[in-house]
Amino acid sequence: MPQIQDNLEILSNFTSTFPTFMLTGIPGLESAQGWISIPFCCLYATALTGNSMILFVIITQQSLHEPMYYFLSMLSATDLGLTVSTMSTTLAILWFDAREISLDSCIIQMFFLHVFTFMESGVLMAMAFDRYVAICDPLRYTTILTNSRIIQMCLIISARSIVLIATGLFLLKHLSFCKKNLLSHSYCYHPDVIKLACSDTRVNSIFGLIVLILTTGVDTPSIIVSYVLIIRSVLRIASTEEQHKTFSTCVSHIGAVATFYIPLISLSLVHRYAHSAPKVVHSMMSNIYLILPPVINPIIYSVKTKQIRKAIFSTLLPNKQ
Repeated sequence: MPQIQDNLEILSNFTSTFPTFMLTGIPGLESAQGWISIPFCCLYATALTGNSMILFVIITQQSLHEPMYYFLSMLSATDLGLTVSTMSTTLAILWFDAREISLDSCIIQMFFLHVFTFMESGVLMAMAFDRYVAICDPLRYTTILTNSRIIQMCLIISARSIVLIATGLFLLKHLSFCKKNLLSHSYCYHPDVIKLACSDTRVNSIFGLIVLILTTGVDTPSIIVSYVLIIRSVLRIASTEEQHKTFSTCVSHIGAVATFYIPLISLSLVHRYAHSAPKVVHSMMSNIYLILPPVINPIIYSVKTKQIRKAIFSTLLPNKQ
């Protein structure tokens, strides 16, 4: 009898086959979530409008059918996916305090969230390669970055993210979870969910490390090497004016890289070293990490890229052209 009671007690510590998780809004500011939702709505609207406009003008304007703008359209598409994948749960919490989410819904959100995150990392690497070829080997630019090769790069970046994330979530699906399934963010984040598992997660942790190595572990050094070669090539140009003009073609991409990696590194540092920081800081950093790139990237490229700016004006104000 004691053994049976012990077994029943152990079983009672686990959820059913379909456990429910509780998302976290803005800790300590629950009474002001309605007001907090206003800037979030503005940011989401800016991200959706800006990236949709970039995609629209690149698709419709024949003059923008070039490798650089193809990669920019890929960046805007991933930013749109990143925005949509987190917007629903974040606004549901802020508007209706709807914090419950099932395991299956959580896995679906994690799939799209992490796929688009790693796709954005891959696209930034491809854009760095584009800038490297344009500056260091301009005569072969059109022969290296052909339409078929760009499509191949897009497929490789997408397939890498989808296969790795799908495998990781398949491993997650077979874990057992305890009853107190309180998550730390307003969306499902794989490392956050793994912490709540009651079963052995060593395989998941090892595979998670492999995923990081094969994605950002490859992309980040590739971006750095590309810019080292670009800087070396630019410094060989005798004219200071020509150096400035050549390097200015990279400003938008450098801004996009900084917008993606600075919040990511900051969030990692906060989680690792700022344990005593208020929970609201962790919550806001996690939201900024995901919403900042989709908001800032269209602004950067609209302001710094003359062709994009001109195409947007011609679309919005056709009679002024």
